[in-house]
Amino acid sequence: MSILSKNQTKKVVVNAENHGYKPEVVTFKQGKPAQLKFIPSDNMGCMNEVIFKDLGLDEKLDGKKEVTVNIPTDKPRTYNYACSMDMFHGKVVVK
Repeated sequence: MSILSKNQTKKVVVNAENHGYKPEVVTFKQGKPAQLKFIPSDNMGCMNEVIFKDLGLDEKLDGKKEVTVNIPTDKPRTYNYACSMDMFHGKVVVK
């Protein structure tokens, strides 16, 4: 699910669920502003945190709030992310 706003930022919703991220892979176009919005679920365990090592981000998903992550799109690259126990993974591809 993606929405283009007036400033043309592409926003993709990622559901952080008990058994992983949905969708697991998100693709953005190089040079276009991009954001991921993580929607937490209840009873999350290690999914209560999302870590982007390449971006130096470590965000808590406390089951009550959404977390928005700005994705750099200045060059083609893949950004991997994971839960706090590194059990569940997702990735963002900029191309």
